[in-house]
Amino acid sequence: MKFNTVIVRFGGEIGIKGAWTRKTYEKLLLRNVKNTLKHHNVPYENIIYKRGRIYVKTMEASKAASTLTKVFGVSSTSPAVETISAMESIIDKSLELADETLTNGSSFAVRCRRTGKHPYSSMDVCRIVGKQILTKFKNRNINVNLKNPDVTVNIEVRDEKAYVFKETFEGVDGFPLGSQPKIVALLSGGMDSAVACWLVMKRGCPVIPLHFDVTPFTDKRTIQKAQDVTRALFEWAVGFPRKLYIVPHGENLRIFQEEAPKKFTCILCKRLMYRIAERIAEKERAEGIVTGESIGEQASQTLQNLKVLNEAIVNYPIHRPILGFNKTETEEIAEKIGVLEIATRKSMGCKAAPKKPATKAKLEVVKEVERKLPIERMVEESFRAARIVEI
Repeated sequence: MKFNTVIVRFGGEIGIKGAWTRKTYEKLLLRNVKNTLKHHNVPYENIIYKRGRIYVKTMEASKAASTLTKVFGVSSTSPAVETISAMESIIDKSLELADETLTNGSSFAVRCRRTGKHPYSSMDVCRIVGKQILTKFKNRNINVNLKNPDVTVNIEVRDEKAYVFKETFEGVDGFPLGSQPKIVALLSGGMDSAVACWLVMKRGCPVIPLHFDVTPFTDKRTIQKAQDVTRALFEWAVGFPRKLYIVPHGENLRIFQEEAPKKFTCILCKRLMYRIAERIAEKERAEGIVTGESIGEQASQTLQNLKVLNEAIVNYPIHRPILGFNKTETEEIAEKIGVLEIATRKSMGCKAAPKKPATKAKLEVVKEVERKLPIERMVEESFRAARIVEI
């Protein structure tokens, strides 16, 4: 059987939105689907948009179905064969599919979903098609198993059309990318920040990654990791800008090393990063800043220190999607989205990190230290030195 259509199902959250919002999200999802097919060189003849569904007409249905599972807002896809909704046609295509998939001793089930007015019910379809399969292939010693079948013949009837398929590829759900405002993301090149980026993308926010180059306190492998992680993330953001901000930060660390208590190096460093990120968010007209911080993951990420970090900026919220994640949970997502191998490559850690960092910093003490440093000049010079790399 040659599949000629992909059934694209919308995420459940889209379906519960109000009429205007739902229509807006579905049209945005349609645009993202088209961009993704074009990006991956998947040819298609037509795309039909229906309430809750997109039907892609393509002779590369299996490839298209797999590709579109990486589009946010898609709950699942299925390569299918299209026919008309007449019962005879549904039976013919179902028998063809059964002939290819049922082997000797196989069990099977027939499932049907139906929308529109027809001279039969969904149960009628299951009963009639199931009976025809049993009769046609009785020499194969097949049997019906509704709970755990070896083969499932799926039928979706939509108005005057019907679609027959055997498998469903799971999507990622969420909201269509672009349905929420863009956001600036601090991206180290490690696993945590990459997963944080992906999670806000899943909620519809296009991400503007921002990497701080701490050379000479690290090596070139760190920047390369950041670029490779960004490239992997952008495979989930087809049709959106593919740019990475890189800010030179080594001189700032040198100043902290020479002119401030070493135990505050990481806190001062991160507070400065926030301030620079705020400037870039203003430039990009973003609506927030996202980081990969989680409680207790590093010395600077205790609750007391996170409170001190938050105070560094006032115009933008700091979002921490993995705040309550443990390492295993983060790794599972990192592997799923294709960044784990990249993020765990060997690279030199930051040599500026103190041996005994402050874990319960007091805001008034940190601010007193900052008053002795040229913070405003450091922010301005770093912002002006930021470069954009097209990925």
